[in-house]
Amino acid sequence: MNAEQKVIKNKLGLINLAEMLGNVSQACKVMGYSRDSYYRFKELYDQGGELALQEISRKKPVLKNRVAMEVEEAVIAFAFEQPAYGQVRVANELKKKGVFVSPGGVRSIWLRHELETFKKRLKALEAKVAAEGLILTEDQVRALEKAKEEKEAHGEIETEHPGYLGSQDTYYVGTIKGVGRIYQQTFIDTYSRVAFAKLYDRKNALVAADLLNDRVIPWFEKQDVRLLRILTDRGTEYCGNREHHEFQLYLSIEDIDHSRTKARSPQSNGICERFHKTIQEEFYATAFRKKIYSNIEDLQVDLDTWLEHYNTQRTHSGKHCYGKSPIETFNQSRHLAKLKELDNYDLTLLEAV
Repeated sequence: MNAEQKVIKNKLGLINLAEMLGNVSQACKVMGYSRDSYYRFKELYDQGGELALQEISRKKPVLKNRVAMEVEEAVIAFAFEQPAYGQVRVANELKKKGVFVSPGGVRSIWLRHELETFKKRLKALEAKVAAEGLILTEDQVRALEKAKEEKEAHGEIETEHPGYLGSQDTYYVGTIKGVGRIYQQTFIDTYSRVAFAKLYDRKNALVAADLLNDRVIPWFEKQDVRLLRILTDRGTEYCGNREHHEFQLYLSIEDIDHSRTKARSPQSNGICERFHKTIQEEFYATAFRKKIYSNIEDLQVDLDTWLEHYNTQRTHSGKHCYGKSPIETFNQSRHLAKLKELDNYDLTLLEAV
């Protein structure tokens, strides 16, 4: 039974109950309707039967109250010209051009064309640029750049293919009696969400580089995919003078670009942050209750087993995964990385062009 049939059933039930009880007031009290509603339903039923009891939408547009078409077109054009402006400022700016419309009128026009939010106006602008090949103004470029920064601040990282961008972070696991503090170095391919993790009893530039050298780079080389860039926070294990900093030196040797998150914005490395929450809930929270660890090596063995399951068996809801496991996503999209590599093109042909 759909919603419309339920509405008809309730109204018909009110009419039938009133006839059965012989008392309209009592029937309305039981069914939760007013007497006016009963008599309106009864009149409709007598005239057209059950179909006349269908719900009639009251939200009919009053076209004569809409602004003139040229005003609507001016508001839409200005939404593409200045997507960052709010409705009040748009109304004021258009007034300077001789176009008179209230802030509420601006919003009504936006709603009709699905432009009521900054995000939607940017999306429409991007689509228009792609379709018509427009040259952006400085204001439009600034708006798009601002949107990109906000995406990164909320963990929405731009990534084109496997190996395009890796995310690395340090996670404090806890303290083991007799061993001391345990830290985890984490690396995630932001496109496929393939993850690597290794445990250490300290956090510094050397261990940050060790994860890449021991686990990450050999794996990417085996897959014949280059790692192009790494995103980290601004911790001392990742940032420093290249000549005296093991992590920076290693990136330089491997020809990997380094990007840093915005200061005091840990959420801009949100992919690692979310993975740390997952690994805490699905591995560490139960591992330490099932077993007493006396050294890092034993814990690493169990961690590697969980990572194998995470990468190859566990379905992922990431942006490019669509319910597949990270390894499946990587294997099905590795061709994108190969297409982007200049090494795969004949340089003589490029020079001729």
